[in-house]
Amino acid sequence: MNYGINQYQNDIERYVNDIQGQLNHLSSSWKEINCCILTEFEKLQKLVNEAHNLTSTYYLQHYLSPYTEQFSILSLAAQHLSNKRHGGLMIVERSIKVDGFIHSGTPIGAKVSHTLLETIFYPGNPIHDGGTLIRKDEIISAGNILPVTEKQANGKKLGTRHRAAIGLTEHTDAVVIVVSEETGRISFAYEGELYVVRP
Repeated sequence: MNYGINQYQNDIERYVNDIQGQLNHLSSSWKEINCCILTEFEKLQKLVNEAHNLTSTYYLQHYLSPYTEQFSILSLAAQHLSNKRHGGLMIVERSIKVDGFIHSGTPIGAKVSHTLLETIFYPGNPIHDGGTLIRKDEIISAGNILPVTEKQANGKKLGTRHRAAIGLTEHTDAVVIVVSEETGRISFAYEGELYVVRP
């Protein structure tokens, strides 16, 4: 789906207004001892999560769509990996070639498909731990070793996949999609920063 900027702006404005309304409601009711506001916090959290998912999907599509037509397939693969708690690291090359920053990958040379990506990252597969390089609509290689960043994210310790994703994007303009095998969380790295797509 090609999610346009006008639709995104309309939808995010609606979410911001709904979130503001929910905050106003909480602000006027939290002091009432007999009023349990737990449900109100659940509603607020749901609105914030939906707005977050909308925004992260929009930006990921915005960063990827000029460089690959396979955005939907990459998203589907990431969701399937997340649901199964299978870790994944997908490098989407943009204008700067990443070849000089990654090494030891196994050549693949196949059209992007979610089935192939899920197979590559299947636990026990010899190349499941490394990064898979995607150039335009082709899986170029898998099992690549990436440079690892030294930075921490908001004081939190990052796993190797996440540090590798950030590390590569500190040197190139690639977008790197990461799926955590521990939590199933989907993130992407861009310009040396990590953004959560699916908490």
